[in-house]
Amino acid sequence: MDLKINSFDEYKEQYALSVSDPDGFWDNIAKTFTWRRPYDKVCEWNFDEPSVKWFLNGQVNITENALDRHLETRGNKLALIWEPNDPKERAVRWTYRELHAKVCEFANALKAQDINKGDRVVIYMPMIPELTVAVLACARIGAVHSVVFAGFSAHAIADRIQDAQAKMVITADGLNRGAKQVPLKRVVDEALQACPSVEKVIVYDCVGWEPKMVDGRDIPWDQAIRGMAKDCPPTAMDSEDMLFILYTSGSTGKPKGVVHTHGGYMVYAAYSFQNVFQYEESDIYWCTADIGWITGHSYIVYGPLLSGATTMMFEGVPTYPDPGRFWQVCDKHGVNQFYTAPTAIRALMAYGEDHVLSYSLDSLKVLGTVGEPINEEAWRWYHIHVGKEKCPIVDTWWQTETGGIMISGLGHLSPMKPAHAGYPLPGIQPVLLDQEGKEIKENGVEGYLCMKYPWPSILRTTYGDHERCRVTYFSHYKGHYFTGDGAKRDENGMYRIIGRVDDVINVSGHRFGTAEIENAINANGIVVESAVVGYPHDIKGQGIYAYVVCEDLPKDPSAIETARAEIVETVVEQIGKIAKPEKIQFVSGLPKTRSGKIMRRILRKVAEGEPDKLGDTSTLLDPDVVEEIVKGAL
Repeated sequence: MDLKINSFDEYKEQYALSVSDPDGFWDNIAKTFTWRRPYDKVCEWNFDEPSVKWFLNGQVNITENALDRHLETRGNKLALIWEPNDPKERAVRWTYRELHAKVCEFANALKAQDINKGDRVVIYMPMIPELTVAVLACARIGAVHSVVFAGFSAHAIADRIQDAQAKMVITADGLNRGAKQVPLKRVVDEALQACPSVEKVIVYDCVGWEPKMVDGRDIPWDQAIRGMAKDCPPTAMDSEDMLFILYTSGSTGKPKGVVHTHGGYMVYAAYSFQNVFQYEESDIYWCTADIGWITGHSYIVYGPLLSGATTMMFEGVPTYPDPGRFWQVCDKHGVNQFYTAPTAIRALMAYGEDHVLSYSLDSLKVLGTVGEPINEEAWRWYHIHVGKEKCPIVDTWWQTETGGIMISGLGHLSPMKPAHAGYPLPGIQPVLLDQEGKEIKENGVEGYLCMKYPWPSILRTTYGDHERCRVTYFSHYKGHYFTGDGAKRDENGMYRIIGRVDDVINVSGHRFGTAEIENAINANGIVVESAVVGYPHDIKGQGIYAYVVCEDLPKDPSAIETARAEIVETVVEQIGKIAKPEKIQFVSGLPKTRSGKIMRRILRKVAEGEPDKLGDTSTLLDPDVVEEIVKGAL
């Protein structure tokens, strides 16, 4: 069961083995799991179609490995600690035995509502323990879960339900977030007006609102589980059967459903968790992410539970009731590994050190960051004030599509360098390519970050559109998975991620395709066309800067502000608050080539405050537009 590397020398040995004999390396790791039927072959792949299969013909159920196999030795060990939004409320603590019973009970409830193997279930819930139960109950019976972050709008949920052709939605009346309460059921009701595939909605009572229930469709959670047995045999799943779909933004307006499967995802989530965080049996591990994102899937739910760990969930926000909340929770529960986003660290830095210095934080052993590269200033603040200069920082690089952490330090074992993700995990074979697609082999270089060999948790497809998967990830450089990121490799072979090279903006670790936001802006009646770019933002890493062309450009300041507010409202309605532009500049036109392509490079430089670095603009269709944009820059 212990998959952990115990020294940097051992890491180097394991890494060399994983490259020279990948099948043998992964076979040794996969054998430590419970298989219903042993696999015949470790891996079969080509990146041209693409077609990747791991642990072929093996049968497994990920929840049997995350719950059942721990019952004999860890049945009374804490599996899940839930810390509520309000610090005055009581935390919830469930053992492996209790979590197993709750998952089985809800799995039986799903079956009673005619949810079967292969059915898609959309989950739109608060960060409460029942969200974990819902996810695992789907996996238990072979239903495919698709968790949607509970900050997305009705329109965004409807898009995802329609794409997945989901049969059920699991939601709650509302959620607590800091000092606010947010309605969820109401948003779901609005979304479902356009979603005929949904037959049933299960509603958890989180805030006591008694929402409107639709007869024959909506069922209260309590009613759904009434009388259900607390034992449910796990459904045998083929290793390559779908486990979940998670929607991520793309360079077109339509979100793409990244598909992960039972066998490979299981093996890699556990392996990466144990090694990156150097988890030990009695540790308390806390990832502050939301389960609506891949980080929550892999490193709140699956990775820790597969490893028999004690994992924490947090309902609230880092600044409520004050900016010391994270550190208060760390001390309260004796947290050993703490994993959060650079955005959160930068936001807390802005409040000064007093909120951190009020707490001892002496239980902490490993600190982690996720979602975007961490800047050096935030890295040092985190290291000095939170880690007291004794905790290693694992600056993890990975993606929704990779399923698990790819490049990172390994707890206290490996060298650390501010703003550098570090070295690839065993089994991960990154390369840097130049513009022609040639591999740059020496160190001290930068290039396009690609992978030349598959790993068990690589995405298998984009749901319902395999060609989109091929074009997005495998068509740029033959024989390689293209990450969309640029990276530098230093003289010692450590990687530093330098950001997206495609049309994707990373806001607080959440990726949005420029086309997705532009489509939302263009849905407003006053807008003719728009272009959005990312620009450096002190807290969020990147902010969204929108250039908007209107038919009747408003002239007076109050009309301009009204138009801005309307556009923001449209984006919130179409996607959610997390995608709203920070800056909206009204322009008479956009810089375009003669073929009509918008030159985002120019817009990016203006947004970054570098109008002197625009390069040659003489080949544009209308070079005068650039001058106007520079003059009106916000």
